[in-house]
Amino acid sequence: MKKYSLNILKVLIIISLLVIMGTPAHSQEKAPIYAIEVDGIINPATAKFIIQSIDQATENGAQCLIIQLDTPGGLMESMRIIVKKILNSSIPVVVYVSPGGARAASAGVFITMAAHIAVMAPSTHIGAAHPVSLGEGKESKTMSEKIVNDTVSYIKTIAKTRGRNIDWGEKAVRKSVSITEEEALKLNVIDFVSPDLQDILNKIDGKVVKFDGVTRTLLTKGVKPRSLEMS
Repeated sequence: MKKYSLNILKVLIIISLLVIMGTPAHSQEKAPIYAIEVDGIINPATAKFIIQSIDQATENGAQCLIIQLDTPGGLMESMRIIVKKILNSSIPVVVYVSPGGARAASAGVFITMAAHIAVMAPSTHIGAAHPVSLGEGKESKTMSEKIVNDTVSYIKTIAKTRGRNIDWGEKAVRKSVSITEEEALKLNVIDFVSPDLQDILNKIDGKVVKFDGVTRTLLTKGVKPRSLEMS
């Protein structure tokens, strides 16, 4: 009787293991994904919204935050606040220049290149990051040169951190060059081109994102992004 009970127990254990092994990965609950839209000039309100969104997504255990971006540029200080937050984020930040006809100009270049994953939609462009200078005269020219040199160093640091095209980043600042999404892809300014959010989620599924001494594998396929709105 004891031997019979032991055999039954073994059978039950084997069945349990088979059930666990046969459970598809997609049946396990995946961490949420959050998405926001930034459409317009980069300013203190924009910076606050992005910072709050990253914080909220992090607190809610999100696997990443997607920023849909369309901007002509904006304030340098606000841009730097945003970039600093993205570079130090404990969750991956995806910047998606979209929809078609959108742009990541001026401040938008820095934000896009700072992303862990940079994506552009078809018929979009990026560039023209030369700092706007006000005033005339020798002192203004000297100050302008200082600002440009500082901004060049900043974009080069961002590009190096994310493994993007450092030379193009410098040209975008010094010469205000601007390129299409296809050119950006070829020049290693962005990671890929996608027509919509669903395509992005399919492409980054299984992607390993590296942080400081930490790696995270994204499991995004089939996950519906949760939208966050500016309050």
